[in-house]
Amino acid sequence: MPRHDDPSAPPPLDTGFARLTDSDPRDLDRHEAGNGLIHMVSLILTKAGDSLIDPKLVLSWLLTVLGAPGMVIGALVPVREAGALLPQLALARQVERAAQRKRIWAAGAVVQGLAALGIAAAVLMLEGAAAGWSVLALVAVLAVARSAASVSYKDVLARTIAKGRRGAVTGFAAAVASVAAFGFGLSMALGLFDVAVPVLAGAVALAGVAFLLAGGLFLRLREPAHGDHSPQAEGIAALIRPLREDRQLQVFVAARAALTVTALAPPFIVMLSSAGGEGALDQLGPMVMASTAAAVLSSYVWGRLSDRSSRQTLVIAGGLAALVLLLIGLAGLLLGGLGGAWGAGLAIFAAQIAYEGVRQGRKLHLTDMAEDDFRARYTALSNTLIGAALMAGGLFGLAADYVGPAILLVVFAVISAIGAAIAARLDEVQQD
Repeated sequence: MPRHDDPSAPPPLDTGFARLTDSDPRDLDRHEAGNGLIHMVSLILTKAGDSLIDPKLVLSWLLTVLGAPGMVIGALVPVREAGALLPQLALARQVERAAQRKRIWAAGAVVQGLAALGIAAAVLMLEGAAAGWSVLALVAVLAVARSAASVSYKDVLARTIAKGRRGAVTGFAAAVASVAAFGFGLSMALGLFDVAVPVLAGAVALAGVAFLLAGGLFLRLREPAHGDHSPQAEGIAALIRPLREDRQLQVFVAARAALTVTALAPPFIVMLSSAGGEGALDQLGPMVMASTAAAVLSSYVWGRLSDRSSRQTLVIAGGLAALVLLLIGLAGLLLGGLGGAWGAGLAIFAAQIAYEGVRQGRKLHLTDMAEDDFRARYTALSNTLIGAALMAGGLFGLAADYVGPAILLVVFAVISAIGAAIAARLDEVQQD
């Protein structure tokens, strides 16, 4: 997209916002080492915490054992994912008004920590429907707090870490957190502790403590105090104006929407892995370890590649996802399954590598494509639309009942290829 300091570029949108620029490079250089360490430790704590309260695995297992209603268990993932994305447009203006966005991220982390502690208490003290609805309500609180953290984080990252090093910081944190998640899954697989309600409740409580620590630590960032305190109110039309007028934002949202299939694919790979008659739960340990191993091995590499070109990262990761999902789908059609635990683990491993590339590329592309005063609303617009897309993606589950997971994965491969082609039309935003 055109740079605001380019004299040949069209004038910026007149939205009444105070014009802000990226932080003074000299100020970034002065504090960047300390800021980078705080970013990495805070992200490691929260990402490791996420793995301990994973709704797809940990919370679903806990509520199943406690006898919660099936409809509640089925609502865990949609509530968590949509709740973390859909409120962001409403929160964007508050973030833009904040002089220091680190406080919003820290508050979001603290609320997530308190919600996690509440979930741990609920599964220890309640059973049946009471446990289910209590946990679901707390997951909703956690998701909204996560939304506030998400919509503010890209601004904080851009203000405190210089362009060209942001992907390395986030990629390293993701890799280290994945090592911790791998250790957790390996410990369960090896039987180092009993997979029981009190033990997993303790793991959820530990996640809560990790979030609280991350929130406190994040406040120590050296972030410039600079926000928009304009008294004028803006309606929804002004908030969505960049989506109407910025062609590159339109292309980015379209590419990201198509590439959401990389996030939706793993449950259908699990379904396919059990199609041969073996229980999916018997293969769960290898798949969890394969997923985390892929994140460990690829997160930092994708992050560094994104520092050079987030556009190329999205194109490469989207193409890789198309190839991987096509091969998995064809294997399912020809073999009737994935050949047991090793085949399922290999499939998850390859799919997760592609997903990590999409995740790293789209995060850094949005961070670098938007100037400081529009970054929060660009993030909110993108995430709100993707939240709606993910909700609509629930219909793929109904489709799988009719056509089977193998054919659905082939369809996902086609959609991923389309996403990669759309991403190729993005500008190179890392080039000044």
